[in-house]
Amino acid sequence: MSNNFLKVALAQISPVWLNKELTLEKIEKSIVEASESNCELIVFGEALLPGYPFWVELTNGAQFNSKVQKEIHAHYVKNSITIEKGELDTICVLAKQHNIAVYLGIMERAQNRGGHSIYASLVYINQQGEIKSVHRKLQPTYEERLTWSPGDGNGLQVHPLKDFTVGGLNCWENWMPLPRTALYGLGENLHIAVWPGSDFNTKDITRFIARESRSFVISVSSMMRKDDFPKDTPHLDKILANAKDTLANGGSCIAGPDGEWVIPPVINKEGLIIETIDFNSVLEERQNFDPVGHYSRPDVTRLQVNRERQSTVFYD
Repeated sequence: MSNNFLKVALAQISPVWLNKELTLEKIEKSIVEASESNCELIVFGEALLPGYPFWVELTNGAQFNSKVQKEIHAHYVKNSITIEKGELDTICVLAKQHNIAVYLGIMERAQNRGGHSIYASLVYINQQGEIKSVHRKLQPTYEERLTWSPGDGNGLQVHPLKDFTVGGLNCWENWMPLPRTALYGLGENLHIAVWPGSDFNTKDITRFIARESRSFVISVSSMMRKDDFPKDTPHLDKILANAKDTLANGGSCIAGPDGEWVIPPVINKEGLIIETIDFNSVLEERQNFDPVGHYSRPDVTRLQVNRERQSTVFYD
C-alpha cells in the first residue's frame, strides 16, 4: 500500500474492568486481529487500561473520607500502569512484530510524581515498538477529578506515520481549542480523539474538529455494560445498585477532512472497525482553509505552549 494510504483499526472493546492483566490480554488480542487485516494503526479508548472510573458517579464519590471510596480508589491505583516498570512491554513487542502503530488510553501510575497518583494518559507506540509520547490529560472532567490528577503539556506531540502526521487528545480535551491548536501547529493532519464511550460525545465534536483542522479525525470509544464488572470488584453491590445496563455504548467513528462522515458513530457493537484513509484528501481540503497556515494571522494571535514534564521534586 502506498504511503498516502493508511489502514486503521478502531478497537471498540470493553475492559476487564480494573483488572490490568486481563485487560492487557484483550488489548493484545485486538492488536493481533488488526494485524491479520493488515492494519497499520490501531486505536483504543480513553482509560481502557484498566477502565474508566464509573463508580464515582454511582456511589456518592464526593463523600469525604469515605472508606468505600478509599478502597475502590486503592484497587484502581493498584491496577494502573507504571510504564517505567515495563508494564507496556508486551504491547511494544507486538507493535514491532506486526509493524503496527498503537494509540492506547491508560491510567498511568507515574513514578516521576511519586507513584501514588494516577493520570489519564494517551500513549503512542510507533511501528518499531517504541513509546514516543505519553500525554497526560490536562484537565480531568467533573467527577474524574475525584480520582484522576491533572497532567501537563509534555505529551502535546505529533508523530510521522507514512504520509500522515498523527497526534491525539483525551475526551473533553478535544473540546479545548488551545491544545488542538498546539497539535495543528506541529503539522497534525490525523487527529486521534479517545473517549470512555458514548456517541453523545463523538457525534458532534468529531466532525467539528475535522472541519476546523481539515484533517482526518478518528474517535475511539470503549464499551462498558453492567455484565462487564468483574465479580471481585470491591463494593460491587453498591456500584451495580445504580448502574444502567449500558454505561458506555461506543460511538467510535471517523470524519474526513471535509467534515463529513467516513464512518458514522457505531454504537452497541464490540470489536474492530477497519477503514483505509487517503492522505490526498488532507491536501485537497487545505486548499481553501488551513488554521495555522494560509488562513492564520500569527502577527495578531499566537499560542505559547509549555511542554515541560511537570514534577514536584527535581534532583541534581
